[in-house]
Amino acid sequence: MKWVNVLGGIVGAAALLGLGIILGHFAIPKGSDVPTPSIFQDLDLEILESIMQQLDASRIRENLRELSREPHLASSPQDEALVQLLLQRWRDPESGLDSAEASTYEVLLSFPSREQPNRVAVVSPTGNVLFSCRQSEQNLTGEQGGPDVVPPYAAYAPPGTPQGLLVYANQGTEEDFMKLQAQGIKLEGTIALTRYGGTGRGAKAVNAAKHGVAGVLVYTDPADINDGQSSTNETFPNSWRLPPSGVERGSYYEYFGDPLTPYLPANPSSFRLDPDNVSGFPPIPTQPIGFEDAKILLCNLQGASAPAAWQGALGCDYKLGPGFQPNGDFPADSIITEWRRLRENSAWDSRRRPLEMEGPEVYSKHTYKDGEAGHWGRREQLRLVLWAVLEQGPSTGGRLEGGWHLEKAGLERQQDLPPVASCLAQGPFLLSESPEFPPSHSWILTSRPLSFSPGTWRPRRSIVFASWGAEEFGLIGSTEFTEEFFSKLQERAVAYINVDISVFANATLRAQGTPPVQSVIFAASKQIPAPSLGGLSIYDNWIRYFNRSSPVYGLVPSLGSLGAGSDYAPFIHFLGISSMDIAYTYDRSKTSARIYPTYHTAFDTFGYVDKFVDPGFSSHQAVARTAGSVLLRLSDSLFLPLNVSDYGETLRSFLQAAQQNLGVLLEQHSISLVPLVTAVEKFEGAAGALDQRISALQKATPDPLQVRMLNDQLMLLERTFLNPRAFPEERYYSHVLWAPRTGSVATFPGLANACSRAMNTSLGSPAWAEVQRQLSILVVALEGAAATLRPVADF
Repeated sequence: MKWVNVLGGIVGAAALLGLGIILGHFAIPKGSDVPTPSIFQDLDLEILESIMQQLDASRIRENLRELSREPHLASSPQDEALVQLLLQRWRDPESGLDSAEASTYEVLLSFPSREQPNRVAVVSPTGNVLFSCRQSEQNLTGEQGGPDVVPPYAAYAPPGTPQGLLVYANQGTEEDFMKLQAQGIKLEGTIALTRYGGTGRGAKAVNAAKHGVAGVLVYTDPADINDGQSSTNETFPNSWRLPPSGVERGSYYEYFGDPLTPYLPANPSSFRLDPDNVSGFPPIPTQPIGFEDAKILLCNLQGASAPAAWQGALGCDYKLGPGFQPNGDFPADSIITEWRRLRENSAWDSRRRPLEMEGPEVYSKHTYKDGEAGHWGRREQLRLVLWAVLEQGPSTGGRLEGGWHLEKAGLERQQDLPPVASCLAQGPFLLSESPEFPPSHSWILTSRPLSFSPGTWRPRRSIVFASWGAEEFGLIGSTEFTEEFFSKLQERAVAYINVDISVFANATLRAQGTPPVQSVIFAASKQIPAPSLGGLSIYDNWIRYFNRSSPVYGLVPSLGSLGAGSDYAPFIHFLGISSMDIAYTYDRSKTSARIYPTYHTAFDTFGYVDKFVDPGFSSHQAVARTAGSVLLRLSDSLFLPLNVSDYGETLRSFLQAAQQNLGVLLEQHSISLVPLVTAVEKFEGAAGALDQRISALQKATPDPLQVRMLNDQLMLLERTFLNPRAFPEERYYSHVLWAPRTGSVATFPGLANACSRAMNTSLGSPAWAEVQRQLSILVVALEGAAATLRPVADF
């Protein structure tokens, strides 16, 4: 077994770097004799506005250009050079930051073999190769043909050479394969052609293997990403749409974190699982291909026509197979062959090479480095606000590919009171997603300090900027960090700000988060002008695109919920830290694309971002200002700007859904929702009372310990929803409100999932006992949350 060293530290790339330097420039030097402000000083709006004005779009653009000049695959020399560049900038005395560090983790990663690339081919019964899929994307701009561009692959997919007749399985969901079987199609030993969407990448292979499928191909259909357009004059470089040879790379690993050290940081001394016994890897060879190759395969299939919902935009009637039509381009008895190999010097054991399919290679490897940079607080130094950057992996083109950059820079407080807020922000000061930094993950980084009076300000709470690596391999950088600093983060972190892909497009803000962060995001977005809209605020523009009717506030922008698609996952699901993800996105009335079209392809370059995604980088600037404003409000406000009462709307909505959709069913099994109703009411009462206490103290001169007590209650609320035994079948998921929901009812996930599984079982079965257990877990969590919000004297 060979290991990959992963550097971790606190660094913030593009925007992170820039914001950190700007804040550091204002900072009072650690140990300085300069008098500190009053202990009751609140957020300084003049400082906030000055910093917002310093975030310059042209500098963000130049930073991204510099960081994305070449691919930076994890553990590559280019990746190491990037780490050193970020450390150098953070450690520059002119930055004003207190510290910058790098850490090292040893993780299991998967790399493609350049000597024996993965292949997918159509082979005749005599063994002649009739057609081969591309092993690399077409070199349209001169950037796709470089030696450091990683070929398309499926990270962590196993090695092998499966052969079989081709079938079309739509999105590869369990239901899709069951429909094929219902039509009498024998799936045993076939190769399934699937399209992105419907379920996760790795789930396609898991579902296929259950039905005896030997290998899986995955492509992006123009109907799902290009609004049906597929010709060369309608796609990149002539528009932002995905070109025919484009292939989305990514991880097919089911979980997140280093596969060999679950719940343990990947330090040299940590216990490691046997790679041959690790769960979560795809069970069969899998390879992504471009839609130009998928068209040749799919449009030659025989068999019944696929259902209307399975049809796409490749210009032919999609058939189900198996095998090719007699009068097509290939003999009817031709088969698909896949070859998949791993690179010998990868982090994988040589026995687990990626599969080879006759066609492009499918392999994934990411080396990542985590970076942290800190500005330690003046009053509540032990309270942390974190902002993170993602550096992931298997993209290509002119980005920074794979690599953990966890460099740390800090501004330290000069008071004894422990810091009370911690905001983890992922993505550079909003931004980049991987060590490869696909430009569309845009770096909002400024390369030099801006003009402010130095030595005049230090945040109330400590700020930590973090740059995660190997995100695309399964959130590895952020997960290892949370595992290593589990206790410290649970005790001290107030909030986590995540910026993965900072700009999908340039229409409007899109924010996701836990309910308490809604108010601070709203407050920040109301004060920042939206790009090119004549004075309209980001908030007012946002509400035009995404809105909901709140029983408390009326019409407000919609705040999405957090799943597990980015580095906020370990912070919210594992640690219970209030988290958010901030980005700019597109007008969904104008496109049905599930993400920007060149996502994770060799065409996801600086030029693509500069020309199509955000010309002028004004949306990058808007995201940087929004996230920066949220960061400063969390780090410098006297009372943490987290509104716990906003959780009441979510709980009430979940409760009503349970009553309306599950109430009768539960009554039939003698399960009452009354304890849950009472628990929700207790929480609403405790949250309202806490709001009143804060409001009263804001009008008076509170005792410092009162401030600290209330801030601790605000900070710790999210932790009360954790129960590590609630979902034993899941890894890292312990938040009873935001765990994955597989049931169809939009209510508490544990209850919804348990009811879904018990639906067709008998009275008194173990499945119904699990429903009762999940209901009890919820009641205890909500009562504990209410108790946390009440004064200590009411214990």
